[in-house]
Amino acid sequence: MKLKNALFFGKRLLTDFNENKHLATCTDNKSTELTYYYFLFEEDKINTRGGNHPFQFDEAGIPLVHSYIDVVDGKGYYYYPITIGQYALAVFHSWLKTHDSEKKAYFLRFADWFMQQREESPELGCYWLTETAKPEYRVTTPWKSAFTQSRAISILLRAWQMTQNTEYLHAATLALIPFTKDISEGGVSVDRAIGETFYEEYTAACPTRVLDGHIFSLFGLHDYIRAVPEEVNPDGHALALHLFKEGVEGLIRQLPKFDMGYWSRFNRCDLPGYPQNDPCTIGYLRLVRHQLLVLHQITGKDELRAYSEKFRRYDNIRNILKMYRHKFKALKKLNRL
Repeated sequence: MKLKNALFFGKRLLTDFNENKHLATCTDNKSTELTYYYFLFEEDKINTRGGNHPFQFDEAGIPLVHSYIDVVDGKGYYYYPITIGQYALAVFHSWLKTHDSEKKAYFLRFADWFMQQREESPELGCYWLTETAKPEYRVTTPWKSAFTQSRAISILLRAWQMTQNTEYLHAATLALIPFTKDISEGGVSVDRAIGETFYEEYTAACPTRVLDGHIFSLFGLHDYIRAVPEEVNPDGHALALHLFKEGVEGLIRQLPKFDMGYWSRFNRCDLPGYPQNDPCTIGYLRLVRHQLLVLHQITGKDELRAYSEKFRRYDNIRNILKMYRHKFKALKKLNRL
């Protein structure tokens, strides 16, 4: 098993050289009509292989992803809401290009999947759970994710604008509530008490602080601000605006803690024994760099542009080799090699 893991992760790192070199982003990120997402996902360019296994699709065309290689007692294929959300946005982009009625119907099946799979409670509003384990974070039970919340909001609001069905809007509004609560309260945020609010891609017993997941979470909140003006839902708009601004300020305050001086950390995890220097891969560095540029276009915050430029300069062969040394150490410590 260890040899299999080593070969798997070694292959992943080697193929990482060319990943996310030329990410396409959308510059129309302020209009009230939600058209193209902030990243221009395309159906035929989405990697439909989860690890070494191709996606499967259910009868409605919803993709299922195979459990990761280091998931002991993995049960095979799972609905993974983050991936489902990305695929849904790619389908929506196909509809924008073609206005094909079948693409519209396909996208709405994704929106309805999120409606059918949602959980609701008076305290936590509307949320989604992911069932596959995350052993590196010691998560073995279904978990919430700010990234999932964001994806759902972006899809449900597009479905609402497409159909005028207010049930989609209602669910998207309730999906804001988990952002208001700490992970200790069943929510998806951390570090609010110290003025560094961060939205968690993976909710665990301690903060995990995955950088790209936090930024993607902000995009869903910004979609709500754009699509739902005060006159439509004053409380929802005000809450989304507050959460977005709070998350941007938290990001700006936390970015120096991700900076390794030559690369960026993938996360900042507080779990005992987790490696403190777990660098992101090349593809993730490039993704985060583009995320920061998009967020700078939205907010005008110069700190975001400065870090995007810094990460661009880090992307060179000398630093890549240095990153690999730290990455293999981190994987070994996590028992993933």
